[in-house]
Amino acid sequence: MSDAPKQPHQQPVVLPVHGRTPSFGAGTWLAPNCTVVGDVTTGTDCSIWFGAVVRGDVCAIRIGHTVNVQDGAMLHGTFEKTHLEIHDHASIGHNAVVHGCTVCKGALIGMGAVVMDRAVVGAGAVVAAGAVVLEGTQIGPGELWAGVPAKKVKDVDGTLARHLAATAERYKEYASWFAEK
Repeated sequence: MSDAPKQPHQQPVVLPVHGRTPSFGAGTWLAPNCTVVGDVTTGTDCSIWFGAVVRGDVCAIRIGHTVNVQDGAMLHGTFEKTHLEIHDHASIGHNAVVHGCTVCKGALIGMGAVVMDRAVVGAGAVVAAGAVVLEGTQIGPGELWAGVPAKKVKDVDGTLARHLAATAERYKEYASWFAEK
């Protein structure tokens, strides 16, 4: 038995800015209270979760295929200085701030992490929860970085690498739970 009041179905906020309207690939799922504005393009099978903000008002944001932007994350850049690229199968953790940088294929940005302008997070790399990746930092493929400021801790081992490789597909499945039938 549920005593919760029935809520009207919300829609995500999707807005044009300066004549640029977000564009979403087939199979992309948007949570009802996420916000996506301006010059944003996603590939197929992406998900943008509850409370996430993807703000392409001052820079282009390009998101590859099967990328998940988890609850409360903020994606943005710096006016006339940076753009944001997130490559295929990357995962952006809950409440992360990803700003004007490049997140390469299969990388994971941990919960509450901050990745600043012109940083590059290499393929299959991990930025640990709460880490702060300073402007211009270059994280190599398969490296695990943690701390404030973030520093290399170790290379990603086989167990973690397998877990990471499955994260994007798991989020694709989770999004399917919300899809209207």
